[in-house]
Amino acid sequence: MPAPSRLRLGVNIDHVATVRNARGGHLPDPLRAARLAEAAGADGITAHLREDRRHIVDDDIEGLMRELKVPLNFEMAATVEMIDIALRHRPHAACIVPEKREERTTEGGLDAAGQHNHLKPMVARLRDAGIRVSLFIEADPRQLEAAVALGAPVVELHTGRYCELDGEPQRAELARLQKAAALCARLGLECHAGHGLSYGDVGPVAAIPEVRELNIGHFLIGEAIFVGIETAIREMRRIMDAARVPGTAA
Repeated sequence: MPAPSRLRLGVNIDHVATVRNARGGHLPDPLRAARLAEAAGADGITAHLREDRRHIVDDDIEGLMRELKVPLNFEMAATVEMIDIALRHRPHAACIVPEKREERTTEGGLDAAGQHNHLKPMVARLRDAGIRVSLFIEADPRQLEAAVALGAPVVELHTGRYCELDGEPQRAELARLQKAAALCARLGLECHAGHGLSYGDVGPVAAIPEVRELNIGHFLIGEAIFVGIETAIREMRRIMDAARVPGTAA
C-alpha cells in the first residue's frame, strides 16, 4: 500500500485583522501572525479581502505578497474589483467564494453551476495570469461538474454543515464529503476542504484520502488567545497527520 500523501494546512489569518479593526490602529498585526504560522509549519496562508474590508485590508495583501515565503491563497468574491486586485498581485492561488455584505462569515458554497456565464471569464483571466483557481463549493456533484466546465483545477468543499452537526446527521454529512472527494478524483479536480473545522472534528475530514489541503482559520486564531498561535497550529498539524495514517489515533 502506498504511503498516504501529506495533507497541507493553510492557515487563515482574517480574524487577527478582525481584532485589529475592532479597535483601529495596527495591532494585532496579521502579517506577524502569518510569519508565526509559517514558523509553526503552515503550508500556506489564506486571506479574504472582502468588499467591505471588514478584516483584511489592501495593505495586508501588499505585505503578505512582499514577505511570505509560503504560498498565499487569496479568497475573493467574483467581482471585477477583486479580479483586478488578484491580477495586480498574482498570488499563488485565488479561491472564489460567495459573499454577502450582511453575513458574519461565508455561508455555504458558491453556486458554480448557476453562475457559469458570470464565472467563466473570471476563471479564465486568473488562470491565464498563472494563478491557481479554486472554487469554494458544496459537496454536490452538480457543483463539481460545473467546476470542471469552468476550467477551475481545484475545489474547496464547504465543511461548515459537517462541523455544526453531531451524531448520525454529522456522519451522513461526512459521507457526503467523502463521496464528493472521490468524485473530485474521478473528474481530475484537486480537492481541498475547510470552514469551521476544529480539533474535535478535523480528524475524519483529514482522513479522506482524496483531500489534499485543509484551510482553517477562526478556530486556530481563537485557540491562539489561550495557547499562542504556534502551539495551536502545531496541535492541528499533529491531529491532521495522525488522521492521515490508518490505525493511528489523534
